[in-house]
Amino acid sequence: WMNTQRPEWNDANNALVGNGVSMVTLYYLRRFFNFFEELLANSNVEEVEISNEVYDFFTSVLYTLENNKNLLSDFINDTDKKIILDSLGNAGSVYRNHIYEHAFSGRKTTLSSQKLKTFVKICKDFLEHSIRANKRPDNLYHAYNLMTVNKDNSVSISYLSEMLEGQVAVLSSGFLNASETLDVLNALKQSKLFRPDQYSYLLYPNKALKGFLDRNTISEKAVLSSKLFQELVRDGNTKIIEKDVYGEYHFNGNFKNANDVSLALEKLSETKYHPLLETETPKVLQAFEDVFNHKAFTGRSGTFYGYEGLGSIYWHMVSKLLLAVQESCIKAVNNKENPVIIGHLLEHFYEINEGIGVHKSPKLYGAFPTDPYSHTPGGKGAQQPGMTGQVKEDILSRFGELGVFVKEGKLYFNPCLLRKAEFFKEPADFNYIDIFKNRKTIKMEKGSLGFTYCQVPIVYQISQNDSLEINFHDNVSKTFNSLTLDEETSQSVFNRSGEIQSIKVNIKENHLK
Repeated sequence: WMNTQRPEWNDANNALVGNGVSMVTLYYLRRFFNFFEELLANSNVEEVEISNEVYDFFTSVLYTLENNKNLLSDFINDTDKKIILDSLGNAGSVYRNHIYEHAFSGRKTTLSSQKLKTFVKICKDFLEHSIRANKRPDNLYHAYNLMTVNKDNSVSISYLSEMLEGQVAVLSSGFLNASETLDVLNALKQSKLFRPDQYSYLLYPNKALKGFLDRNTISEKAVLSSKLFQELVRDGNTKIIEKDVYGEYHFNGNFKNANDVSLALEKLSETKYHPLLETETPKVLQAFEDVFNHKAFTGRSGTFYGYEGLGSIYWHMVSKLLLAVQESCIKAVNNKENPVIIGHLLEHFYEINEGIGVHKSPKLYGAFPTDPYSHTPGGKGAQQPGMTGQVKEDILSRFGELGVFVKEGKLYFNPCLLRKAEFFKEPADFNYIDIFKNRKTIKMEKGSLGFTYCQVPIVYQISQNDSLEINFHDNVSKTFNSLTLDEETSQSVFNRSGEIQSIKVNIKENHLK
């Protein structure tokens, strides 16, 4: 995706052709480098062999970052941005062109793990500098930016409107602490992205688009600032601009983009307007961009009202938000953060969860609630049913809410987000299908809850002490005086061996919310 140098893309934001600067990708890169840093720290490998070509590329990138790390102590100006961009871009171009022309040589070079660690550390420093620089005044974070290469050999950055995807990505990055995470979620709830009728979040702020007759209108100020415009209008020449009966000015309706405007201007070079073209061409092209704003075109997200466009909730992104907030909640609990902050984070998690369709009535959702749908436009119910990506995030979030985790190959239970209200108030039946495809029923007691994991039934029971009771099919049982299974028993669950009949998890009430 990145190696092929395609423009930034997501389901409803599939444009920004050539000018897009994706903070979303940067936030996830930070998450990856965090993971990679931990991987290297826990590895005993001291060196690896990589191709000479990749090694040269790696060395060039590392040199650029180290040579400019002194800039991280302050705001990086537009000139330095261009210097860094050119150096990194040249490293990529040299590598790519060499492979295209000569292929890989087959020769290898040794790369030390220490050098890799240095690379990861400095990459994180640059990424985190960028994250800090992309915090908005309203405590949200920029998602997709636009870059402009200026004539003075600098690169300037401009910003698109707030987007839900940007907030999901920065929360997922792992960079924010609990307090900063809460600031983002509070700001999100107060932003134009919140949609009260569905108690959920839009992909992008809704807005009223211009009607057809209001489009392609050049401001009078732009016309008066251009001698070429004025002369063309006075002469009745409509090759580029035309004045209508109401006194409004419009570009030639045949223009599709700025290239068409440039070609029309070139044709004027053979006419009496030639002396004006050198100074006027930039003004005309700028006026065209001011009218159509093609540089910031984001596809259907900014031009449609349906199909995940304006005013639409895109349910997969809401579920990604839920998962990101859940990760933040669990991190805050494990780090023993301020209980007040944890409480507010949990409130956001529960509210986002309640806003998802499966918890709604058919009347409010506009469809059968347990069916996954793509999006909900303004003024309509859920649209476009199908097995969307939302299902994956919702399953992950539910297991996280139940407190089922794996660490170092061991299954453990920590239901720190689970609410007591979910437990049975009266005895009930828990019906499930076991690994051997048999229909089974477990009689559930008051104060219990049941689900399956790898088709093994797990029964939570509110108790005085934390413990695990493992019941095997040969009527043998095993007890653990903690909420963590050993590696052997965990593997039996993961492998669906059929040896384990059920697992009872005794949980102290203070674990629950």
